Amino acid sequence: MTRLAIISGGLREPSSTRLLADRLEAAVRTALEAHPGEQVESSFVELRPLGRAVMDATLTGFPTGPLEDAFETVASADGVIAVTPAFNASFSGLFKCFFDVLPEETFTDMPVLIGATGGTERHSLVLEHALRPMFSYLHAIVSPRGVYAATDDFGAQTNAALGQRITNAATDFARLVQGCGTRQRRDAFTEELTAMQRLLGGSPGGGA
Repeated sequence: MTRLAIISGGLREPSSTRLLADRLEAAVRTALEAHPGEQVESSFVELRPLGRAVMDATLTGFPTGPLEDAFETVASADGVIAVTPAFNASFSGLFKCFFDVLPEETFTDMPVLIGATGGTERHSLVLEHALRPMFSYLHAIVSPRGVYAATDDFGAQTNAALGQRITNAATDFARLVQGCGTRQRRDAFTEELTAMQRLLGGSPGGGA
């Protein structure tokens, strides 16, 4: 069983960001389940309803129940699809704030497929100039091919081209997820405590 978490940062309903997230999830599921015996369990984290909880956590440092549930969904996944609307060639403030309050080490060694939507092609570099560096900083394993979709990409004449980009990116990401296998969650506090206990135990005069 492969567990996917899909983070959608759309700010409106209906949302082109959620539409792209849905299509990426469907394509990745198809690519993964093409292998005999493979099953996929997908969970969506919609950021719009969590906006107030994200801001409260930003100000207080303490997440509330719904936000903690979202954190657990992401942390327990074997791979993440993250899609944001683009504003001024970067991700949305809500999208960034969610990752600002996410517990440390959540994305360590996590395969991630990045996607973004925007009004025009002018924002397409958001994938390489904003999203990829952020996830690399979080120690994620970012899939080599992301997907950007402008408003015109959802039109009848250009939808086929978008579909092909989605398929190509999903195929790459499926290979990445399979190569990484079932993800082992990291607990930074426990690792530091274990290292400290090992250090004390190995030092002269160290207690048991």
